[in-house]
Amino acid sequence: MRQDISVSNEPASDSELRRVLAVLCLTEITSWGILYYAFPVLAGQISAETGWSATALTAAFSAGQLVGAGAGIPVGRWLDRYGPRGVMSAGSVLGVLSLALVASAQHIAWFFVGWLLVGAAKSAVLYQPAFAALTRWHGVRRVRAMTILTLSGGLASTVFAPLTAAIAQRFDWRATYLILAVILALLTVPAHWYGLRLRWPPHPVAAPGHAVSPDRAARSREFLTLTVALATTSFAVSAAVILLVPLLIERGLSTSTAALALGLGGAGQVLSRIGYGTLERHTRVRTRTALILLGIAASTVLLGSLTTTTALIAAAVLAGMARGVLTLLKATAVTDRWGTSHYARLSGLLAAPSIVASALAPFAATALAHVLGGYPRAFQLLGVCVVAAACLSAATIPRRGH
Repeated sequence: MRQDISVSNEPASDSELRRVLAVLCLTEITSWGILYYAFPVLAGQISAETGWSATALTAAFSAGQLVGAGAGIPVGRWLDRYGPRGVMSAGSVLGVLSLALVASAQHIAWFFVGWLLVGAAKSAVLYQPAFAALTRWHGVRRVRAMTILTLSGGLASTVFAPLTAAIAQRFDWRATYLILAVILALLTVPAHWYGLRLRWPPHPVAAPGHAVSPDRAARSREFLTLTVALATTSFAVSAAVILLVPLLIERGLSTSTAALALGLGGAGQVLSRIGYGTLERHTRVRTRTALILLGIAASTVLLGSLTTTTALIAAAVLAGMARGVLTLLKATAVTDRWGTSHYARLSGLLAAPSIVASALAPFAATALAHVLGGYPRAFQLLGVCVVAAACLSAATIPRRGH
């Protein structure tokens, strides 16, 4: 596919940029909805029909996440050189084939293999490659494009969770996954292959203060510190999402009210992204990073400390809003510090530990709550960890020319 990607100094037209953004919005909603959000909807049915434990199913899903973290590094290198068309098209095809393997697995071992391949497909079709595409193509307008993309991506669960549930009411989980694989094939494979046929710009010239090789940047103290801060935050955020409903039930809320609070947090996550552009224009990188991480820490501690229904729901919405802007903070972390020259490569390296932390969070969070004697203390400890990450973030700004 390498020869199909042309590199040109000519800038893309506005209509071409709008087309690319529209394509990526469609494919991100579809890819997130089918490769990620369908699983929690179907997990109970899979366990009931196969006899495989919920723990084993979650382990397979998390193992796929770990594979995706590792695969994202070479994917980033490819993206920097050749652009997103080939790798995102191949990722879509792999996603379709891997879901077919998941659906046909008669033994838990093959189910695991299927999810390992799904994880590899995710590394090529979810936010990281899409952000890399928008960063290179949209240039100085990348934050606006990323905001639109994440607003669209936030609809993935809204669209595909109920769609998956509706399909599963008429078919078993295997047929449901096969139907979803067909939808993935029809909507993403041609969209990536034909919709991303756009000249891939050459590496941007490094701006003053950003003239550093990607290898040197990746080995720098600032990059490593940023990696630790974001991985710690990603772990806490993922753990808090997993533990939120059990926490609220432990506080006396009904299951339906707890689910409503989780859903309202998701709405807050989408809405907060609208204001990220304004925040980005009016704050420096160090301040912006610290504010967002401290917001996550505060909302997490509040969830572990408040006891009334209204206060807990309000804290859940605040936590969702903080999670929403964290996605964009991660998306712009590399360009804010090291420029756009090697965005995809450095982003892949930066994202890998965060993806690993998020994958481990479901198991570790449950164990943490058990050791600490309850969900409230777990939330309080998670919040303290993010405070530490916010303090670390102050040391993630490279010295000019370093």
